[in-house]
Amino acid sequence: IKNLLTGECNTHTHAVTQQLSCLSSEGDSCEFGSQKYFLLCGFGGILSCGTTHTAVVPLDLVKCRMQVCNHVNPDKYKSIGNGFAVTVREDGFRGLAKGWAPTFIGYSMQGLCKFGFYEVFKVFYSDLLGEENTYLWRTSLYLAASASAEFFADIALAPMEAAKVRIQTQPGYANTLRQCAPKMYAEEGLWAFYKGVVPLWMRQIPYTMMKFACFERTVETLYKYVVPKPRSECSKPEQLVVTFVAGYIAGVFCAIVSHPADSVVSVLNKEKGSTAAQVLKKLGPKGVWKGLVARIIMIGTLTALQWFIYDSVKVYFRLPRPPPPEMPESLKKKLGLTE
Repeated sequence: IKNLLTGECNTHTHAVTQQLSCLSSEGDSCEFGSQKYFLLCGFGGILSCGTTHTAVVPLDLVKCRMQVCNHVNPDKYKSIGNGFAVTVREDGFRGLAKGWAPTFIGYSMQGLCKFGFYEVFKVFYSDLLGEENTYLWRTSLYLAASASAEFFADIALAPMEAAKVRIQTQPGYANTLRQCAPKMYAEEGLWAFYKGVVPLWMRQIPYTMMKFACFERTVETLYKYVVPKPRSECSKPEQLVVTFVAGYIAGVFCAIVSHPADSVVSVLNKEKGSTAAQVLKKLGPKGVWKGLVARIIMIGTLTALQWFIYDSVKVYFRLPRPPPPEMPESLKKKLGLTE
């Protein structure tokens, strides 16, 4: 990847700034790996995660209630459609928007760290590996960079996620973030906002590892086997279509991988004094998969839109967008693949 990004730049220093000095092609607004590049990637993460998660709050609310309430009252939320009907009947159409404020704030902060730090760690780990190992171990690179980024992203998300679940799943507890946050702090202190961070890591780190690694490899595969022309010959709209398709494929796998932990997080944030192990035991093997169809629909669409928005931000701000990785010439020579 590094060789591909640096092109014909012949520098022998190990300083990251000099390694990346040739990355900016004519028309790019900044150099790949520059501070401006990372900051704009973080801004793209804010837009992609904050807006999309807020847009699907109604579906998320029904999904959370199916997870949390079905082990207490299995007949109340029998399906997605039934869940919407029950919510509208009990709370009106405005009830479907419960938890939108902590969702928007929390996932905006998460998006900033998730996408911004992913780009940072990807460059950092690539620099450690060198260009040949970066290509050979690129899937591991994507996994390591995304896991590192999500570790910090979940710390930023945890307080708002805890408030969101309380608002959505505990009738009468609070209707707004301004009501919920002080009440949670008064009852349990600061721990109320962070007691879900470990199960959040359990849910989000595998999810994000799948999200980024699957997306990167799917894009590579689509351009290699499906798209009838090289990426360099595709228009920006055509490239964004590939981004959306790869994002949706990645989203389906993300939903499946992270769903059991998502069920634990939802119940844990609703019940005072519970631990992740207690909740897992209570839900049982079947209970942790409740609401999976709703989550696949939500996460598949969500992930596709997030990648589309994120890539659109890169296009709008004219950020460097390296093509899919190719084997470095030095590695081809070692393997005897050159003429």
